[in-house]
Amino acid sequence: MGRRLRIGLTGGIASGKSTVAQRFLDLGIPVIDADVAARAVVAPGTPGLAQVIQRFGNGVVADNGELDRRALRDQIFSDPGARRGLEAILHPLIRADMERSAEKAVGPYLVMAIPLLIEGGSLERVDRILVVDVDEAVQLQRVMARDRCSLAEAEAILAAQAGRSPRLATADDVLLNIGTVTDLRQGVDRLHESYLRLAEALKPGE
Repeated sequence: MGRRLRIGLTGGIASGKSTVAQRFLDLGIPVIDADVAARAVVAPGTPGLAQVIQRFGNGVVADNGELDRRALRDQIFSDPGARRGLEAILHPLIRADMERSAEKAVGPYLVMAIPLLIEGGSLERVDRILVVDVDEAVQLQRVMARDRCSLAEAEAILAAQAGRSPRLATADDVLLNIGTVTDLRQGVDRLHESYLRLAEALKPGE
């Protein structure tokens, strides 16, 4: 069997990626989600969690044995070296977990949902890049409402990600999320038809 078409789904925080991913799932397309993999590789009892504890200490473990993400975030937020150390532990584990899921997935093509696709240097893992785009002012409003944080905190979160320009410069397809949820889903439906044709064209000859 030839390698299936892989669509890399990315976009800034609070851009609407989850809505887009859910619509692909509704259409029967497997979505391999980096955020899901990131939780799986640090589940209690995993080597990943053991490595994180060794690097950052027992203070990043909650009473129930799970990773205390807020405590970990507090450690790495203002320390680039600590952030790079965490990434060195987690990124290979997340990538391997996603590849295992991709091998098991069934469908005409795959969607690889990777929020930091551009920043993480993972472009070679996908065949096309789909960016969900939204105005940064809207992003800030959504982040503040969702995370109940200040404007300064929301701005810091956005600053840690690639800006709109680098994302859009790498995009093969763009979904501009400026309308309703229905509009966004209809945009996915149109791309789905295009991706089905591309996937068919990639099939090896009989």
